[in-house]
Amino acid sequence: MIRLGEATAATLPAVARFRYDRTAVRTGIVHLGTGAFHRAHQAMVYEQALAAGDLRWGVLGASLRSPTVRDQLMPQDGLYCVLVRDGEREQVQLVGAIQDVLVAPEDPAKLVAAMASPDTHIVTLTVTEKGYKLDPATGVLITDDPDLAVDLASLAAPRTAPGLIVAALQARRAAGLKPFTAMSCDNLPHNGTRLRNAVLALALRHDPDLCAWIEGEGAFPETMVDRIVPATEPSDIAALAAKIGVEDRAMVKTEPFTQWVVQDRFAGERPDLAAFGVQLTTAVAPWEEAKLRLLNGAHSGIAYLGGLAGIDFVHQFVALSAGRAFVDALWDEAAPTLSPPPELDIASYRAELMARFANSALHHRTRQIAMDGSQKLPQRLLGGIQSRLERGQPVGALALAVAAWMRWQEGRDDAGQSFAVDDPLAARTAAAAALPAEQAVRGLLAIDAIFPPALAANDSFAGQLTRLLDGLRQKGARAMIEGNAEWRMIDRE
Repeated sequence: MIRLGEATAATLPAVARFRYDRTAVRTGIVHLGTGAFHRAHQAMVYEQALAAGDLRWGVLGASLRSPTVRDQLMPQDGLYCVLVRDGEREQVQLVGAIQDVLVAPEDPAKLVAAMASPDTHIVTLTVTEKGYKLDPATGVLITDDPDLAVDLASLAAPRTAPGLIVAALQARRAAGLKPFTAMSCDNLPHNGTRLRNAVLALALRHDPDLCAWIEGEGAFPETMVDRIVPATEPSDIAALAAKIGVEDRAMVKTEPFTQWVVQDRFAGERPDLAAFGVQLTTAVAPWEEAKLRLLNGAHSGIAYLGGLAGIDFVHQFVALSAGRAFVDALWDEAAPTLSPPPELDIASYRAELMARFANSALHHRTRQIAMDGSQKLPQRLLGGIQSRLERGQPVGALALAVAAWMRWQEGRDDAGQSFAVDDPLAARTAAAAALPAEQAVRGLLAIDAIFPPALAANDSFAGQLTRLLDGLRQKGARAMIEGNAEWRMIDRE
């Protein structure tokens, strides 16, 4: 079938098309990690800016590893469709904000030069927790990471996100330009601080004066991002092709809801973000904490319990009365640990989240959410657990979610089917998870990159996890969810 592109875009049926002149667009944004989430979230805001007539905010995408996204997008002239699905309703929008996609390993100097261009005002990132090259336990650079080791030795051909940013800022300083704003859009607590710490630490190793310049004149705003963007399946591409008559291999599917909260701290020019629905604030942390512990915490529990039980999708999990009850119980435990901003009504937020989880059109896979759990557990589940234990409060639902993560590390579901545990610490977690329940729990708790020392040393919590892990092994995840009295009873011990 003919591919989507400039030549075919004008004839697409049932598609909302942009009206601005793409040839007049300048590249004001460089985005590292141009995956599905970026295309469904931040790029949609830049698309609104272009549609409003501010043509400074075209996007240069960059892939730090694979050419896959480049090979999806650029044969289509950077065009792609966003499908917004809600039950039986579907809207299709054509997006033209992405001007080009580079593959960093093929020509890192070209990417650095683009970031150093006077037209570039903002560099954004969605590179996942692993991309910052910071030790989760200490927050310092992982100097034995092979790619970071190359960037520590030389910035001639950077391999990491921090390396690319430092090299580009070095070039801007040499050219007499101001720094760009470097903005993490990853689902991480204090993501701006993390990015700033990684960049400054690497810059310091190369040039203390450069480090001081970045620290004094640069900006690394905190952000909170929220939109559910399931992985695109071949069947999605085929269904869209049947609808619009051309093949779009870069399409993304998402939900109607979208949220972006940004700390109002920029080093230079920016789009009129507030005009396009972005919430500018002085304090992102309360919003971030609520999302991580409620939306993402529930997602992790659903992913591991559902995945073990053979439940493929989030909406199938919450369609079970026991599954919905588990999510509500987890929220009952997590909500009191929050300090929400005045604008956020927790009861309404919970109701909205449950409706989003129940959206059967998204087909959000539990196994997609289960990836990189060792990087996600601390902010999604463990922070709330530690807060409740310090107050002498029960953690039954939260603990069951952690125990399910521990069971997941065995790489085998309740039906005995094997799967690959997609996690940077998979080898270490698998070795511990293969042991009897008590030893497995102790071994996993000993991984200080995941579990804080106070939590790892809590014998009562370790005993609770041991009983839950043993229950998951003996009875299976579905029985443990449905037998909620078992983990609620553990609360009272």
